[in-house]
Amino acid sequence: MEASKEAFLREFGEHYGYPNGPKTIDEIRATEFKRLDGLVYLDHAGATMYSELQMEAIFKDFTTNVYGNPHSQSDTSSSTSDIVREARQQVLDYCKASPKDYSCIFTSGATAALKLVGEAFPWSCQSCFTYTMENHNSVLGIREYALDQGAAAFAIDVEETVHHGVSNGTAASMKVLQYQVQRRNEASSLEEPTGEAYNLFAFPSECNFSGLRFSLDLVKIIKEDPARILEGSPFCNGRWMVLIDAAKGSATEPPDLSLYPADFVVMSFYKLFGYPTGLGVLIARNDASRLLKKTYFSGGTVATSIADIDFVRRRKSVEELFEDGTISFLSIASVHHGFKILNSLTVSAISRHTASLAWYVRKKLLGLRHENGARVCTLYGDSKALFHDFGPTVSFNLKRSDGSWSGYREVEKLASLSGIQLRTGCFCNPGACAKYLGLSHLDLRSNFEAGHVCWDDHDIIHEKPTGAVRVSFGYMSTFEDAKKFIDFVTSSFIALPNWIESGYQLMQGSESRLGAASFYLKSITVYPIKSCAGFNVESWPLSTTVGGTFLNNTRIQACRAS
Repeated sequence: MEASKEAFLREFGEHYGYPNGPKTIDEIRATEFKRLDGLVYLDHAGATMYSELQMEAIFKDFTTNVYGNPHSQSDTSSSTSDIVREARQQVLDYCKASPKDYSCIFTSGATAALKLVGEAFPWSCQSCFTYTMENHNSVLGIREYALDQGAAAFAIDVEETVHHGVSNGTAASMKVLQYQVQRRNEASSLEEPTGEAYNLFAFPSECNFSGLRFSLDLVKIIKEDPARILEGSPFCNGRWMVLIDAAKGSATEPPDLSLYPADFVVMSFYKLFGYPTGLGVLIARNDASRLLKKTYFSGGTVATSIADIDFVRRRKSVEELFEDGTISFLSIASVHHGFKILNSLTVSAISRHTASLAWYVRKKLLGLRHENGARVCTLYGDSKALFHDFGPTVSFNLKRSDGSWSGYREVEKLASLSGIQLRTGCFCNPGACAKYLGLSHLDLRSNFEAGHVCWDDHDIIHEKPTGAVRVSFGYMSTFEDAKKFIDFVTSSFIALPNWIESGYQLMQGSESRLGAASFYLKSITVYPIKSCAGFNVESWPLSTTVGGTFLNNTRIQACRAS
């Protein structure tokens, strides 16, 4: 391990850890994440871990202060309102959004924030909803609101090309590879857009499937030159608004709204610092939020209403208009303890640290080979992208030496048995999943008809994977986490690595001998049921057919003789 870490630090040392922070990465793990001892947690894209010191600070806060309902008028309620106001400002500061231009609306999560935009957006039969293929289902769901109003919907695939040799070193340009028009109401296509319709473009700041970061230049392109994306579509004539799904990307690279003035940005706090869950935010430009058409009203969102006649006057404040009922004020009160951690480490240092681990894992996975020279791993994402274009996520699938796929559920369950927690499937991102796995519409429908649905065990259908394996890193992840994962893949999925060269000869029948008398067979573990725990045997006949099903379901441990 020491030699491996020294080699890692020679290559990534300037990015790894927090040498200028209040604690080093080893000190952070030893003092704030003691519960992770013996566990390799690699699903920070799903939910990052909360710090034990963070939770102690929250507990102390809640047990020494009294927070009342902010809709009441008591002193304790006034204190709560102050805390909520401070939390809103911290969120805006995190994305460099001026309170003169933006408002912070608390929701029950990023999904609820996306739903709010979709149901309140001023759709019409002349509107257009355009979104990148690589988007979370929670973004795709907005499409239903658009189509219900007769609007058009486009799914586009954006390719970013990096050019070298310019004055600044590199430059990026984008082109649309393809887009597909989908309509629920064909009659709407006969209407000529007037140019006054409102359109919405949605993309993630970071793809939660591949880890690739999208260029925020898309914000300016859509607002200033939508024809560059839609290539002459009549829907370019309307007013375009931009939504960024930053739920995944904001943990390491929050969008800078002072440079890229998107109209809507959504985030979830458990993706940032683990706790609280069930709390998200919609950051909305004030001029954009005034265009949203909210139907429902509730406690806290009205100035006055009358019960027995149709009379209601809504509040004018953006936050009060869209935050139905009593907000989760205790969760909001805990937010500043999480931001305190991020601010002490700095987001730029977190980004460098997590990226170094992800790049180390990518490099090691790409270098793995079976004994016959075949690659073990297929990575997803553009390997030619620049360093900063990747977030702290690596997605891949594994192949056996004969070229067949190892199912991702098999990888996940064996990893769990080894104390490694990771994520598998399509990660609620069907567009990216189909794109990177090469699944056609026919493949997707066929897989569904074969019984495959999200979160099931049908990981290989018609000799193609239906999802992938994903590992992702957080600010508290260490080199040791990454190394243990690589060791797990190496020991579990590489067929007979270098046995002949190490001195082993597998002979006909039950006999075996050591070509060099420095090794002995220590144990054999058999896994008769796919992805379930195995059992140890004291002996097993070896033959020339040993390389088939037996080895795919068997782990053989060898030790050097003393």
